[in-house]
Amino acid sequence: MMREIGVAVVGLGWMGRLHASSYQRLPSRYPELGVRPRLVVSADPVEANQRAAVEQFGFERAVPSLEEALADPAVDVVSICSPNFLHRELALLAARAGKPFWIEKPMGVSAAQSREIRDAAREAGVATAVGFNYRHAPAIAHLRALVAEGRLGRVTNVRCHLDADYASSSDGPLTWRYDREKAGSGVIGDLLSHGVDLVSHVTGQAITEVSAMTDVFIRERPIPLGAGVGHGGMELSGEHGPVGNEDWAAALAHLDGGAHATLETSRVARGHRSDYALEVFGTEGSARWSFTRMNEFEVMIGDGGTEHGYTTVLAGAGHGDYARFQPGPGIPLSFDDLKTIEGAAFLSDVTAGTALAPNAEDGLRAAEACEAIVRSAASRAWEAVSAS
Repeated sequence: MMREIGVAVVGLGWMGRLHASSYQRLPSRYPELGVRPRLVVSADPVEANQRAAVEQFGFERAVPSLEEALADPAVDVVSICSPNFLHRELALLAARAGKPFWIEKPMGVSAAQSREIRDAAREAGVATAVGFNYRHAPAIAHLRALVAEGRLGRVTNVRCHLDADYASSSDGPLTWRYDREKAGSGVIGDLLSHGVDLVSHVTGQAITEVSAMTDVFIRERPIPLGAGVGHGGMELSGEHGPVGNEDWAAALAHLDGGAHATLETSRVARGHRSDYALEVFGTEGSARWSFTRMNEFEVMIGDGGTEHGYTTVLAGAGHGDYARFQPGPGIPLSFDDLKTIEGAAFLSDVTAGTALAPNAEDGLRAAEACEAIVRSAASRAWEAVSAS
């Protein structure tokens, strides 16, 4: 018999809607969990999102605030999908109410806020998950296994880039994403936090020191007249305001296992919709993956120096959780599937005490590395990543 888990989702923008649909898919993809999520309540101050929660996604009701949602005894877990500047307040409310929470990244707008969130969850003893969804790609799961099994030899260096063009137009609205107090370090927290997590997750090595550069290429944007879902679709005023956080960043990094990494990210890279890639180099081979071709990876292992070139492998059964979604190689998984995998890991941690999901500890480690990158760009010197 399936155990019912009451769900509250806070913020029904794009990511909140994705969390809602991910919960709905879990019983069919992960029946052995024995859980059936019940969409009890959505908390969002926007009336249109409240209507969508009930009419489109099947929530039993919608309310303006998390406090109202937490007052419902049917709520067992909380998804926090609000704008970044609300994460700390909402996570602390959930933790104090004893509710496990799945929170999007960056976990806080600063490392200090992320530490508060981690500490609150630890004190409350609640399970957490952080939205580092790219680590759930079947190809990434296999690259991690290649490293762990020593098939690439000793990892020497890693290269990761996360380039997007969602902010490449100077006519894009000046939303909260461009405000340092509300969004934190711009593209660093938005995208490069994924890179920090991928590098550490795949190699098993944490970033300890960084040397970085950052810049803002579009320094002013038009002020929108109202709210919207996602990065655009808003009516704009004739007034412009200053962009307060980073468009681009690049960093060199040392890892605690002796490897090195290069990381680069941009939100204004024209021509790159979502070009997120990871390459791992070792003494016995290398492997690489790109989100633009999420369902495949390339690998070269142990050719003895006589042959050069990569073999392209299609993700399939035996690579991460691929077989839960498709019967054989060549049928692609989607971004939405990665969130379903993450949701399953979260509810497994909640109900079975496993440690499968990227959690608040991972969120804090990423925040500390991102903050060191910001400090290094300002100081023009190597900066140590604070211990979490």
